[in-house]
Amino acid sequence: MGTGQLTIDLDALIANWQALNAFSDDRVETAAVVKADGYGLGAGRVAKALARAGARRFFVAVAEEGAKVREALGPGVEINVFGGHMRGDTDMIHDLDLVPMINSLDQMLRHVEALPGHRFGVQLDTGMNRLGMEPAEWQAVRGIAEEQSLTIVMSHLACADEPDHPMNPQQLKTFKAMTEGLDVPRSLSATGGILLGSDYHFDLTRPGIGLYGGRPFEQAHPVAHLDLPVIQTRELAAGETVGYGNTWTAEAPCRIATVSAGYADGIQRIMGPMTAMYFGETPCPIRGRISMDLIGVDITHLPEVPDRLSLLGHRQGVDDLADNAGTIGYEILTQLGHRYTRRYAGG
Repeated sequence: MGTGQLTIDLDALIANWQALNAFSDDRVETAAVVKADGYGLGAGRVAKALARAGARRFFVAVAEEGAKVREALGPGVEINVFGGHMRGDTDMIHDLDLVPMINSLDQMLRHVEALPGHRFGVQLDTGMNRLGMEPAEWQAVRGIAEEQSLTIVMSHLACADEPDHPMNPQQLKTFKAMTEGLDVPRSLSATGGILLGSDYHFDLTRPGIGLYGGRPFEQAHPVAHLDLPVIQTRELAAGETVGYGNTWTAEAPCRIATVSAGYADGIQRIMGPMTAMYFGETPCPIRGRISMDLIGVDITHLPEVPDRLSLLGHRQGVDDLADNAGTIGYEILTQLGHRYTRRYAGG
């Protein structure tokens, strides 16, 4: 097989959801965010596993993603759309019973005129300045919203991954002020907010990255495991180079394995100098530039020539690769390539 194998551990995914659910008391519902194709791991399979574990509300970014999740799950669960009710979404929202998070006066008008009586949520801007109604907008339509089929009011924390950041209590105070007296469920926290404590939990939490093994949930089990096949090995003499640009030169005789994967598969060039692949517990450093389809790896110290090497797993997680690339685990996960053979384990 010439492509890498991406194994998605659904048991680990479920364990992460259960652990994040346990941070809140029984009065708080724990939903699941499965946008961006389940953070790159397959929204349908991910959502099915989480539904079996007990999740009854799911969040996606846009209605088209909601359609795929509805196809996977069928009726009986609530699918919420962060992007709200966009132009052209009406039929999908109606036919698939999606719940748009209304973000503006225009969206509110579009929704109540096109789908009177259809459920919706409202997203409030408490300081992130990304999506949601600002205080004046919300006050203008709050009474109308409460008279309609309002299911939830939510906002999003900008700095929840930094527990001591002053933005967190500032947004909490704003959210409380904007929602005081409401008789519908409220939601403020994704993974980082859950970890800030019960003051931030309200009625529903929406874990995302923590489900998939990423920060800031440091106790998360790794969900994505990536093994890459070795195509060829060669012996190099001292002074020979590896890959484009001659960026790495052997200081002594060595053995280099050429692995089938590259930046076309989401393995960013920038991470190469800091990153190793693993043969069992043994790290094998990348040598030379990561190219589109191929990577050179130093296996001189191994007792045998491996058939494949591991890039992602228990020894090296998504945040390790993110650190090596100067980015975040979200980006690593959502860029995992479509050439990989995907295998789902457990669940």
